[in-house]
Amino acid sequence: MTSPRVWFVTGASSGFGRVVVEHVLKKGDIAVATLRKPDMLSDLVEQYPSSRLLTLRLDVTDPAETTAAFNKAIETYGRIDVVFNNAGYCVISEAEGISETSARGQFEVMFWGAANVTKEAVKCFRDINRPIGGRLLQMSSRSAFVGAVGVAHYGAAKAALECLTEGWAAELDPRWNIKITLVEPALFRTPAPSKNFMEPPHPAYADPSLPSSKYRSLYPGVERIFTGDPAKLAQAMYRLSELEDPPFRLPLHKVALDTARRKGESLIKAVDEYASWSDDIYLSDSTSS
Repeated sequence: MTSPRVWFVTGASSGFGRVVVEHVLKKGDIAVATLRKPDMLSDLVEQYPSSRLLTLRLDVTDPAETTAAFNKAIETYGRIDVVFNNAGYCVISEAEGISETSARGQFEVMFWGAANVTKEAVKCFRDINRPIGGRLLQMSSRSAFVGAVGVAHYGAAKAALECLTEGWAAELDPRWNIKITLVEPALFRTPAPSKNFMEPPHPAYADPSLPSSKYRSLYPGVERIFTGDPAKLAQAMYRLSELEDPPFRLPLHKVALDTARRKGESLIKAVDEYASWSDDIYLSDSTSS
């Protein structure tokens, strides 16, 4: 394994992106930290030379800007070994009440933006890196397993990214040595929960006994239910990047593990209970009629 390795991190201003950049640098690797406001990492720029850290402005929803950021990273360091595809944000709202701007905005960043980054990562791993290959860490969420109250569109964007990533993984030539992992965390105490955008409640859901009202009542102070340590997730990402045979999915946190188990059990239950419905739904063999 080449050392130091070059990491390309999106959404590096805070949260998972920031802690992964910090951990990568502490481990002696090189970080290309991308974010919409590069001055938010001025403290790290003061600590590390340009041979170790490159900060770039990047709005992942802009395909041309995404291509330019990858090209600058390759021009500077000659390759990219690991891409942490992390940029995202969350809007709190009932599914019925969310504004179209907020709903589409989450998809623009966490589906289309992540798709832009995925495309550039694969091109770099295959066409630039020598030896060929690379690691793509897709930041998903446990809410991609089962839609969660108050964040249905956030979860839907992550679920769409998971399906797209499955398609990418199925199509890649194994000879390209590109390893992909969907990282599916739950309830890590980053700055994000306390900074989530919250839209006004839909009047039909004003009853305080309804799930979305109960979820809204957790704000402010919702971070108290977030028990995962972001710094430890960064350590897990580094460990994951070193595995020769990494998992395609990596749920992290007991809530994510429980959600994944319940999703799997519900699918198996549906198959077992309704398998007979598929016994006689096929076209008749015309040669035997």
